[in-house]
Amino acid sequence: MASTPQSSSENGDSNHTCKKPKLNHALTQQQEQEQEQELQNSVKTLSSPSEIAAEFSHHDQTIARINNGSFGCCPSSIISAQRKWQLLFLKQPDLFYFSHLRPGIDSSRRHLLPLINASSLDEISLVDNATTATAIVLQYVSRAFSERRFSAGDAVVMLHYAYGSVKKSVHAYVSRAGGHVIEVNLPFPVYDDGEIIKEFRNALNLAKSENRRVRFAVIDHITSMPCVVLPVKELVKICRDEGVDQVFVDGAHAIGCLKVDMQDIGADFYTSNLHKWFFCPPAVAFLYCRKNREEVYNDVHHPVVSHEYGNGLPVESAWTGTRDYSSQLVVPEVLEFVNRFEGGIDGIMRRNHEKVIEMAEMLAQAWGTKLGCSPEMCASLAMVGLPSCLGINSDKDCSSLRTHLREKFGVEVPIYFRPRKDGEVGCVTGYARISHQVYNTIKDYYKFRDAVNLMVQEGFTCAKLNN
Repeated sequence: MASTPQSSSENGDSNHTCKKPKLNHALTQQQEQEQEQELQNSVKTLSSPSEIAAEFSHHDQTIARINNGSFGCCPSSIISAQRKWQLLFLKQPDLFYFSHLRPGIDSSRRHLLPLINASSLDEISLVDNATTATAIVLQYVSRAFSERRFSAGDAVVMLHYAYGSVKKSVHAYVSRAGGHVIEVNLPFPVYDDGEIIKEFRNALNLAKSENRRVRFAVIDHITSMPCVVLPVKELVKICRDEGVDQVFVDGAHAIGCLKVDMQDIGADFYTSNLHKWFFCPPAVAFLYCRKNREEVYNDVHHPVVSHEYGNGLPVESAWTGTRDYSSQLVVPEVLEFVNRFEGGIDGIMRRNHEKVIEMAEMLAQAWGTKLGCSPEMCASLAMVGLPSCLGINSDKDCSSLRTHLREKFGVEVPIYFRPRKDGEVGCVTGYARISHQVYNTIKDYYKFRDAVNLMVQEGFTCAKLNN
């Protein structure tokens, strides 16, 4: 494994030049076959590679899908379990609602309890997705401002790299209610947690200098774009030390991607999607609400007010009207699925991390670039620099290039634009966010490598797409 660079200047980003690669593979066919067999051996414990392929045979086989992060994946066996729940409802809806729904959701919550190390079942609610969970928590914050429990001008801190819908939610619920939003500007590329912690402290110090009380902090566990694992435990502790009232951790990518421990992290609120890395069908997420302050816990409600309003968030979330609850009911079956792998979900996470780093370093070597962060700051996703001669100069270029890779080469991968800093010349401005899940094979990454090499060889630039 290549050594980890320490800074953007040391990794050559500031003076990167694009060399036209030869189209012959960097590895011999025998080496590729050996690496492919190694990859398959790492997941044989399910029973066989063919069984894994069968579980995901509904995927488009013409696409190298190295973007599990956006929408996740659901195995065929879990789709079948979901269908049974759907048919149970359609068979006799009244019996389903009065006899099966609540016990089924409670069973899913009980299976999650030890997995996330919450203190009690009352702290876990199942909701549609992390966006819904964010709305639940921010509506509570908005009410606190509106009802003058928080003063106008008090601050809410969030990351500049917070997910787009989360940033908009913060402004929709907090700014309009009189709160002041402070964004933490994080560095990228980044190779040291200390850089992140420093910028976070700077944001809290800015609030102090403006005589603002920080009431609430929104912290990502894994940022989406660019993708970096943040030191959430340390950031939560800093919030406690600095008197921040409450902390919400957005762990949309987290469960099934890295270890999630509510007692260890210590946040007041935490959410994670079960359909991204935990194999549930879309869409379902858990929302953890720490039950240490009754006045807060009892004032957190589902945004859809229905018959169960006032009976506690877990109960409110379990019935929001007539809808398909099947994705929330298959958690026990998902745990059966992951336990077919050696080491269960922990083994899957470890192997995914090892493989995504291996593939990221292979791509970076082929293109003469670097990873966007150290391997320790990756989970099952990694940011890989793209050759600068591709001419990625805007978010629009990233979108156009992503579409081009999908439509011409059959590669599905998100692209991130990293603006040049003052004085930078020839730096890497485009990064691919690759992922690894159990269904991926080494051929997916070779397909991406060769597509980029061909574009460079042919003198392709994003300007040609936009013209």
